[in-house]
Amino acid sequence: MVEPVGNHYIVARPVYSENLFNEEHEKLHRYHKTFWDHLKLYFCCSPQRVKKIALGLFPIVSWLPAYRFREWILSDIVSGINTGLVAVLQGLAFALLVNVPPGYGLYAAFFPVLVYFIFGTSRHISVGPFPVLSLMVGGAVVRLVPDDSETTSTNISAINEERVMVAASVTFLSGVFQLLLGILQFGFIVIYLSQSLISGFTTAAAIHVVVSQLKFMLQLPVPGFNKPFGIIYTLESVFTQITKTNIADLVTSIVVLLIVFVVKEMNDRYKAKLPTPIPIELLVTVLAALISYFVNFEEKFNVAVVGKLEEGFQAPVAPDVGVLQKCIGDSISIAIVGFAVAFSVAKVYSIKHDYPVDGNQELIAFGLSNIVGGSFKGFASSTALSRSGVQESTGGKTQIAGIISAVIVLIVILAIGFLLAPLQKSVLASLALGNLKGMLMQFKEVGILWRKDKYDCVIWVVTFLAAIFLGLDIGLATAVAFQLLTVVIRSQIPSCTVLANVGRSNIYRNRKDYTDIYEPEGVKIFRCSSPIFFANIEFFREKLITAVGFNPLRVLRKRNKALRKIRKMLKKGELQVTPKGLICMTNYTHESDEELDNNRIEELDQPTNMTDLPIQINWGADLPPGIIVPQVNIHSIVLDFSSVSFLDFSAMRVLQKTLKEFVRINIDIYIAGAPEGFLDKLERCAFFDEEIKPSMFFLTIHDAVLHILLKK
Repeated sequence: MVEPVGNHYIVARPVYSENLFNEEHEKLHRYHKTFWDHLKLYFCCSPQRVKKIALGLFPIVSWLPAYRFREWILSDIVSGINTGLVAVLQGLAFALLVNVPPGYGLYAAFFPVLVYFIFGTSRHISVGPFPVLSLMVGGAVVRLVPDDSETTSTNISAINEERVMVAASVTFLSGVFQLLLGILQFGFIVIYLSQSLISGFTTAAAIHVVVSQLKFMLQLPVPGFNKPFGIIYTLESVFTQITKTNIADLVTSIVVLLIVFVVKEMNDRYKAKLPTPIPIELLVTVLAALISYFVNFEEKFNVAVVGKLEEGFQAPVAPDVGVLQKCIGDSISIAIVGFAVAFSVAKVYSIKHDYPVDGNQELIAFGLSNIVGGSFKGFASSTALSRSGVQESTGGKTQIAGIISAVIVLIVILAIGFLLAPLQKSVLASLALGNLKGMLMQFKEVGILWRKDKYDCVIWVVTFLAAIFLGLDIGLATAVAFQLLTVVIRSQIPSCTVLANVGRSNIYRNRKDYTDIYEPEGVKIFRCSSPIFFANIEFFREKLITAVGFNPLRVLRKRNKALRKIRKMLKKGELQVTPKGLICMTNYTHESDEELDNNRIEELDQPTNMTDLPIQINWGADLPPGIIVPQVNIHSIVLDFSSVSFLDFSAMRVLQKTLKEFVRINIDIYIAGAPEGFLDKLERCAFFDEEIKPSMFFLTIHDAVLHILLKK
């Protein structure tokens, strides 16, 4: 019965052990589905299920009929035009990261948008090239098709064709991996990439982007180094050739960077007052192309320019099987990173605008986008944070804005691409760096994480250093492994505390944190705030022994040795039984423990047996001279298992052995707050016997403590 009294409550009920509670309250028998039940349910077929799968696979069928044409179409058109202009420039700029001709970046900005329009669930992200993915694809491209020392036009053309094929094949394979993960419902895989890991990884990728663009900003013949410590070799190559810098490209890069950073800062600072962000990338590109054309930079200063862009589309191609075999690891990394970044951004906008996104469907959408994009010689797509920000902040309501942006890219591909021919590559490189501000500013998170969670801070730093020095692919694998290692370490070293009653109520907290505490005499209450499994059971045992102040196995062995000695002295007549206890009749002579053990060490671990003695030994009283046994000042231990979500079989055996050691020295053990199904699992695993019984389990700590007080 519960009676509210002001802001207090009064509960009147019996003291419940688990057994007593189950006797008084009938438990419903619930059928728990087996693996085969779930499998049958997954593969069952019905009209409702077919409809649900179809609507899930083609989200456009759900949202397009509900499109508010009059309210949203103008916003989507304005947003699509702005996003399309940014997509064109980013496609050209990020193609440099892939080490392919800039025109192929337009394919990467076009085809994925069309596919995502049909299969995607986010209404606000802008699909297309992303600098981190572009750099990862570029790493595979440089590894499989390295730079040639001979730089004739024929060689350059052949190398470019090979590189385009490698980029397309890597993209196709990463799309296949994403599609398979989506079909197999592996959308949860993103949970293994924590925010700290993603932040550290993207920051390291931003540094790689900066270093990789130096050769375009300075116009130096720097070869690609896609191997551990490649960034060091790249910087070494840059600085050894620094005297060959093209001053015109350097000055152009610095001017463009300054203008872009200043205007982007103004866009951020005055975004509430500006109707739309200033399209600085577009303005800079148009201005730079005009100046380069009329001043004739290419001939006067020997600068590298974009050159002629191919008009129209190329026929789709099948991936190169030889390339697929060599880039499986790259493709897996690209697939996971691309999905993780895109899903993180999609989740932000879905929460902001209150609509659901489906991780598994997003995998399918990006998988198909990359398969189609790779087939048309594009490279890996995800979502660029800046481009998605433009699409959302300029009023985009749905992926209709994405289709409009694809139309803008299409116009450039088919009609006006030739206008970009005189544009310097150093301008594109500077525009690529101008989009990295957000990622580079993530360095500030290190100090924040150190104050909030040191484990997350270490994950960030290790991820950053691994990705910087080992490369993005090996660095990501290293970061994920280290992150999982931190989880193991935290589970392996759980928080174990001794509890006490606070305020003479039913509340139990860490005894070190409060002054108004009550600890029943002879009772220790011990909490473990973690699952108990093979890796941390020994730590749990050591902490429990430290908490009670003695090792039960040592006490048990000492008591059994003492009983052997007492039997031997009684047999020799050296001890006499009196009403006051045992009295020694002779002077004590020391005997070593080895002599007493008599090669029967295993017997010392058995329960003490006094049935053959004429008197029951009181271990707390004075013992005969020469018989020393550690004092035990507690009679009961309560283990709080409310935070122990599972116990594996290996830990179960060690726990059983530990509890038996306490029981054998006459200490009562109680387990409180065990989760549902815990007791059933112990029974199935034959945990209970004559010494360890189900009656030791109680509903709460307070139930166990009240039971002890009533009993003792």
